[in-house]
Amino acid sequence: MIYIANKKTKEATILKKYPNALILDISSKGEQPWVKFSPFYPHGNIPIPPKNDNQKYFSQTVEGIWQGLKVFEGEDIDRSKFEIKNMEGIKRTVRKFGKPLGHRFGVEGKELLDYPTARKEIYLRTYAWVLDNLLQDEILLLKEKAKKQDLVLLDYNTNEDIEDYRKPLSHAGLVKKYLLKKYPELATLTFEQPKAEEKETAKKIIKTPTQRKSKKKQQSDNQTKLFNQ
Repeated sequence: MIYIANKKTKEATILKKYPNALILDISSKGEQPWVKFSPFYPHGNIPIPPKNDNQKYFSQTVEGIWQGLKVFEGEDIDRSKFEIKNMEGIKRTVRKFGKPLGHRFGVEGKELLDYPTARKEIYLRTYAWVLDNLLQDEILLLKEKAKKQDLVLLDYNTNEDIEDYRKPLSHAGLVKKYLLKKYPELATLTFEQPKAEEKETAKKIIKTPTQRKSKKKQQSDNQTKLFNQ
């Protein structure tokens, strides 16, 4: 099985709840290669929605797109967020800029999307594009690990419900949905509980994969369906 846990939770607490699990930190503080799943990771050349044949705007990160296209009472979009590579200073807050008015649908777009629509049309489509085009090697690594033991993916947010707009969405939850959508057999795998002595030696395992360029493929118009149950 694949589970989501808060990054701030103690490892001992997680292992007590999921004693057979391999813990992988896929947050912005994780190690290679798992940090690549963070929306803050600078993959580069990520198309900014709406994606089209004459694409001319790109971002280093998914989070840069989400934050850069925000429109506040006191400020319009911020293109500088698209260029940040060090995973710092990307967020734009209500405290600094005032009431959020929505997300502009495109750098030159006139339409402002409300939060639910922006989550689906901007964030989900962009993150799905990254999973499809830039993280297939890492997805296969997760698949192989999930075939051998339970996985716990760490994230600062744990909201897995795309329709729950009260809390920030967990990107770890999206990775889980993607894996189960693509490899549904993972949802039915169960594992025997480890012996007592094995629990004492349970540790996080981080391995660096052979670096290979993922093959490019076209983005589907229904990309957000990757995250449907």
